[in-house]
Amino acid sequence: MNSRLLIARIAVNLNNKYLSGVTYISKIFVTVDLVIVKQTVHDSQILLIKRKNEPFKGCWTLPGGFVDEKEDLEQAALRELFEETQLKASDLKQIGAFGKPNRDPRGHMVSVAYFGTVPNKIVAIASDDAQEIGWYSLKKLPELAFDHAEIISEGITRYLKVSLT
Repeated sequence: MNSRLLIARIAVNLNNKYLSGVTYISKIFVTVDLVIVKQTVHDSQILLIKRKNEPFKGCWTLPGGFVDEKEDLEQAALRELFEETQLKASDLKQIGAFGKPNRDPRGHMVSVAYFGTVPNKIVAIASDDAQEIGWYSLKKLPELAFDHAEIISEGITRYLKVSLT
């Protein structure tokens, strides 16, 4: 079974004679998303991928995906970045957690988002779940799937000290 799709299991042993030994299986998944920025001569650009699969097939999103069982969050972010774009990054900074119940049509997903920068001449290659790669000016972002506009706004405001509004 693919560990990415494995539900996080939390065993709860309640000392109640009616509920003793009950196992609770969470229906909440943990994902990671990455706001990766490069500085060009003219402006800052953000890395986006066009999704190869549903949900939001053919739509622009941040690179990211499911955290594997027993995987560190930052390691999951680095893995997903490499799997989808062939990029390696270092010095990721955590933006925060995003977990509104309806942010993803597949179910309740909590995403831990990261911010990072890369050199301006770096080349990304679409791979795995990414159909296409795009570098977009922060001033002209396309329509984004999920809540990725909110994640980008938070990351840019926090780490580049720029407001997108």
